[in-house]
Parts: sequence; C-alpha cells; structure tokens
Amino acid sequence: MLKIQELREIIRLVDQSSINEFNFEQDGSVVSIKKSDTPVEESRSAIVPEPKAVQEVPVEEEPKVVTEPAITKPVEEVEPTQTEDDNLEEIISPMVGTFYRKPGPDSDTFVEVGSTVQTDSVVCIVEAMKLFNEIEAETKGEIVEVLVGDGELVEYGQPLFKVKSK
Repeated sequence: MLKIQELREIIRLVDQSSINEFNFEQDGSVVSIKKSDTPVEESRSAIVPEPKAVQEVPVEEEPKVVTEPAITKPVEEVEPTQTEDDNLEEIISPMVGTFYRKPGPDSDTFVEVGSTVQTDSVVCIVEAMKLFNEIEAETKGEIVEVLVGDGELVEYGQPLFKVKSK
C-alpha cells in the first residue's frame, strides 16, 4: 500500500505534467487520478485497502476509492506583485513548504538586505515533501526586506522578499 507521502508526490507530479489521467496498481491497491479543466483547491481521497488476513474475494471485485467532493475556487496567476511603492516588487512563494535562507546549515545566506539580484538569482530554498526547490528572484533589483524567517512555513503565494526594481 502507498504511503501518504508517496501518494502526494504522485499527485504533484501528475499535476505538473501534461498527463490528464493516471492509473496505478500495487499490491491490490488502485490509484486513479484524473485532471479536470476546472482548477481544484483541495481534494481528499481515501484508499480502502484489502484486509491483511487471507480471504477469498471474487475476481470482479476491486478496491474502492472513496472521494470527498472537491472545493473549487479560481486560482490566480502568481507573478511578482507590485506594492505601494511603484519601484517595489515582492518575490512570492510558488508552493507550500519550509523556507530556508541558505543552502546548508554551515553556508552563507543566498541574499541579504542590500543584495543585488538578477532574474535568475537564487534567493532561497523552499522544502516541500523532502524536495529542496531553489526559488529564483524573477526580477532585477535590490533586496530591501526579508519577510520570512529561516525555517518558517510558507504558503503558496506568500511574499518572501521585497525588491526595489532597477
């Protein structure tokens, strides 16, 4: 039976790919994922496995997937946002995870207040499901404020840094 972390990773990979439908079977458990055209904010599925004890089961019977109704809500396009000052932009988190300012415990931080960044400059790492994702500035300018502390949890779309455009 799949662990919940493995199931989440499969869902994330299918979501990021161009695949519209995915079916997976392992040890009598079946996972079926279908993308819809409508953005989905949250969907919960529970897989009902076969009991561990040996029992006779008719061949035509398959494990059942119980799905709760999904709550749909339009998803906004995520891009650096303009703030009150026309020259300030925010670098936002593209995912939910843990925010890290440096690549390792003994390393220097990627950027500090006053650092100059280019569009491809790595400014931090967001860890999601044991994957460390480098976050790029996607804008040119100078870091004027760090909005999140090292090791804090961040949400999708949460501002991480303020950048003064050049």
